[in-house]
Amino acid sequence: MSQDALPKDTLPNAASASANAKPDAAPARRPRAPLPRLEDFPGRAFDTIRFGDTDKFGHVNNAVFSTFLETGRAMLLMNKEAPIGPEGASFVIVRLAMDFRAELMWPGEVQIGTRVCNIGRSSFGMDQAIFQGERCVATAETVMVMFDTTQRKPMPLEEDTIAALNRFC
Repeated sequence: MSQDALPKDTLPNAASASANAKPDAAPARRPRAPLPRLEDFPGRAFDTIRFGDTDKFGHVNNAVFSTFLETGRAMLLMNKEAPIGPEGASFVIVRLAMDFRAELMWPGEVQIGTRVCNIGRSSFGMDQAIFQGERCVATAETVMVMFDTTQRKPMPLEEDTIAALNRFC
């Protein structure tokens, strides 16, 4: 619908909006959920922070956080003793949204918590968090799709896969 088709009293008026705005008003902040604890996650993994993961200030580079999250997902999804997917299937990541919560410093280890938060027809969502000691340094939401490696397209989650994923809810 074009703006010409809207009644004039519903059209946005930038001049009146800016005239009513307070010059020192800060933009509204999105409320944050309380930080999780490692105990909140049924799937747990660890990784070592390498010197090469850091910048000149000793902070772990933000790109490395994604690698730590991958470690958590791999421990859950690629366990040879308790496979989650059927033969000929793999899991691909289609979405990753991450919030950085605190500095992560070298040296040390991180613990990665992972849980399944929802299950769909061919995809499922995961909540993840990275911890250094007791401190949560990042949280993430991930969507994974079960992928047919022969046909190269998504495939429906099988009952056994759903049962296996439910163990991590």
